[in-house]
Amino acid sequence: MASSLSSSSSATFRPKLSVNPRSPSSPIFAPHLLRKPTSLRAATRPITAETATTPAKTRQTRSLAPTEPRKGADILVEALEREGVTDVFAYPGGASMEIHQALTRSPVIENHLLRHEQGESFAASGYARSTGKAGVCVATSGPGATNLVSALADALLDSVPIVAITGQVPRRMIGTDAFQETPIVEVTRSITKHNYLVLDVEEIPRIIKEAFFLAQTGRPGPVLVDIPKDIQQQLAVPIWDPQIRLPGYLSRLPKQPSQNLLDQILRLICESKRPVLYVGGGCANSGEELRKFVEMTKIPVTTTLMGLGNFPSPDPLSLKMLGMHGTVYANYAVDKADLLLAFGVRFDDRVTGKLEAFASRAKIVHIDIDPAEIGKNKQPHVSICADVKPCLEAMNEMLQKTDLPSKLDFSNWNSELDEQKKLYPLGFKTFGDDEIPPQYAIKLLDEMTNGEAIISTGVGQHQMWAAQYYNYKRPRQWLTSAGLGAMGFGLPAAAGAAVGNPDKIVVDIDGDGSFLMNIQELAMIKVEKLNVKIMILNNQHLGMVVQWEDRFYKANRAHTYLGNPENEEEIYPDFVKIAEGFGVPAERVMKRGEVRDAIKRMLETEGPYLLDVVVPHQEHVLPMIPSGGAFKDTILDGDGRTAY
Repeated sequence: MASSLSSSSSATFRPKLSVNPRSPSSPIFAPHLLRKPTSLRAATRPITAETATTPAKTRQTRSLAPTEPRKGADILVEALEREGVTDVFAYPGGASMEIHQALTRSPVIENHLLRHEQGESFAASGYARSTGKAGVCVATSGPGATNLVSALADALLDSVPIVAITGQVPRRMIGTDAFQETPIVEVTRSITKHNYLVLDVEEIPRIIKEAFFLAQTGRPGPVLVDIPKDIQQQLAVPIWDPQIRLPGYLSRLPKQPSQNLLDQILRLICESKRPVLYVGGGCANSGEELRKFVEMTKIPVTTTLMGLGNFPSPDPLSLKMLGMHGTVYANYAVDKADLLLAFGVRFDDRVTGKLEAFASRAKIVHIDIDPAEIGKNKQPHVSICADVKPCLEAMNEMLQKTDLPSKLDFSNWNSELDEQKKLYPLGFKTFGDDEIPPQYAIKLLDEMTNGEAIISTGVGQHQMWAAQYYNYKRPRQWLTSAGLGAMGFGLPAAAGAAVGNPDKIVVDIDGDGSFLMNIQELAMIKVEKLNVKIMILNNQHLGMVVQWEDRFYKANRAHTYLGNPENEEEIYPDFVKIAEGFGVPAERVMKRGEVRDAIKRMLETEGPYLLDVVVPHQEHVLPMIPSGGAFKDTILDGDGRTAY
């Protein structure tokens, strides 16, 4: 039998947002070079009547000679340490107990105990999205492993580097329908970049090294490693610095961009009168290079939902987000453009609408790290399969060495777009002091945080308003489930971001429906005293579905009311009381005049805080291009108070 089984499919090989490849050789592990132990690594206390009943904030230490045998679980944890892992998100179970025991012996790795496996995997995603490093989550077999599925699918679609480790039943029980057995490799085959079933303890160092290399190179994505319990318990002497065995993958990694193609792009820019940069999540590692390119060329920039922050929203050349709920002026620019520079994007249906009408007047340049995306939805005139960063670096160098920037003049085009900004600004209705416009609450948050907070969201109307009304200034500041659209993402992702960015404020802008799906993670942010603020835009409904009901189904409510039908006047459930049950400070506001002071209290309170902002369910996210529509179909006004 083969020593390990791995699974991947060319149909799901999806390298994207490029990250620097790791070296084939890892540095020798040196604990003294890593961060100091936290309070969980305090000296062992003597057992007393008190400590016998109270969990001690202590741990064992691992002191093994290089040639001394150790359990497979300890080899796994050492392998994670060698990959630079300092934080994992793991929930224990029968098939993963050995891994958790080994984690208690690590002088380096801290486990952050969320209260659900989906929560831990979304936290790993939030950590990865906000830091650029691979997020690591661990779950037991069976239901523990299947609870990771949504986050793995989300990470694949949004190109997020995650290494998911699952316990599995012992090898002899695989295929016998044993207790808590699921074939998680088969379950996740189409929603991971690659996955492994470990069948030989000696393969663990190589497999973990490959898993991190795969997750973080090319187009990043999730990699799953399934480890049977008997492998975790087996003793072995690890052989470190193994050679990775990925010849096919290595041969497909993108090469440096062709000089000839870069010349063609600059030539097209010179010939253009109305160019537009269409920037996506693939530019997360090239924000500085993008800003330099725009500074020299003065080409206006619009971003996808995933691309928010990769170019600063407050910049005069920013058109903000395009697509279904993008700004009128961004969609106008793409519709009228004669050159579309598509960098790190995949021409998603929520961006393009009717494909034939999207950028129909423009020549298209497409740069993307994933060859599968080139020409998949829209055929480009010039394409480069490469990392966006070296492409921008090379073009910036070419621009700096010539007088080309002085010859480029798009002032008339930018003036035309400025006029569109004045004609069709983002705006919302106000209703005195009785109701709180959700957009107003987000604008206040933006103002009071100076646009510096890391923002996570759930999925729905609040997500779109957060994209529209918060001004993102840098990459990795905006965390949202874009491709999969997974409700329940916001709170655990915020927790993961807070772990990875302890010096920053993290705000989860959430909806009442999304927040309920992983509300249990209030426990984790309280226990770990994370600086996570939660602002719920509570309209007692599944807001985005209600908006579509209003627009396209004659406002017929089909199970979208989330309150208590017997008493529609009360706010149900009571998030303030629930938060207090978890020990998290909380308050509710119901009038516009109360919002500013409430946000001030939230931001000034140390640790977690929940602010329940009650908003009208009749509000609609506008502008809106209906699904499958074109720019000419843009909806600019109306709400749930109007019949359609």
